[in-house]
Amino acid sequence: MLRNILITGANGTLGLAIAEYFLAHEPDAIIHLGVRKSRERAASLVERFPERARLVTLEITDPVAWQTTIDSIGTLDVLVNNAGFHDDALLANMKLDQWSRVLDGNLSSVFNGCQAALSVMMRQRRGRIINIASLSASHPPAGQTNYAAAKAGVVGLTKSLAKESARLGITVNAVLPGYIEGGLPAEWNEEHLKSLKMQLPMRRFARPEEVATAVFFLASPEASYITGTALPIDGGMI
Repeated sequence: MLRNILITGANGTLGLAIAEYFLAHEPDAIIHLGVRKSRERAASLVERFPERARLVTLEITDPVAWQTTIDSIGTLDVLVNNAGFHDDALLANMKLDQWSRVLDGNLSSVFNGCQAALSVMMRQRRGRIINIASLSASHPPAGQTNYAAAKAGVVGLTKSLAKESARLGITVNAVLPGYIEGGLPAEWNEEHLKSLKMQLPMRRFARPEEVATAVFFLASPEASYITGTALPIDGGMI
C-alpha cells in the first residue's frame, strides 16, 4: 500500500537517515522531506529518488504552514516530528528568548504537527506519529534546562495523545536518542568526545541508521499494538 510519510528536519543527519531508511525498505512510500532554510542535503536525496522523494518547505512553528503542507500532501500515513534545535546556557544566565525559542521549536512545533496530522488521520482512522525526543528528556545535563524541558514535554505529549487516539487506529510513540554520530556539535573536540564515550556502556555513539531502524519499525503495520512508548536509544546509558 502506498503511504505518504512526512519527516521534518529532513536536512539534518538523523532526518536524512530516517528518509533514506524508508526509501530503502518501503518501495511504495512517498517521502516528503520537510525543510526550512537549509535544504542542500535533502535536495540531493530528491535528485537521487525523484519519483519517491519530495521537498516540502515547512516552518514548524507556524500552525498555518503545517495545515497548508498536509493539505497539499492529501493523505498522510506517517508523521515523524524530527526537527528541533538547542541553545544551551545555564539557567541563571539564560535569556528569555533562549527559553521561548527552544520551547517553541522543540515542543510547540510537535503540538502543531500532531494537531495538523490528526485532522487527516482521524478521517482515515489510521496513522503513525513518531516524535523524536532526546535522552535529555530523562537524563538532562546541566546547561540545557530549556531543551530538556521541551523534550520532556514531547514525551508527556506523546503519552497523553496516544491515549486519545488509540481507538482511532492512530499510534503515537516517542524515540529518545542519545549521542548520534554526525549529529554532534562541531565545537566538541576529540578529548570531549572521548570522555562522553567513556560514559556509555557500549563505548560508542549511535549510528544514525540505528535510530532510523527504530522509527521505521514504529511506523510499520507490525507495530500496530505499540503506542505511548518512549524508547531510549542510548547504548545502555539509562
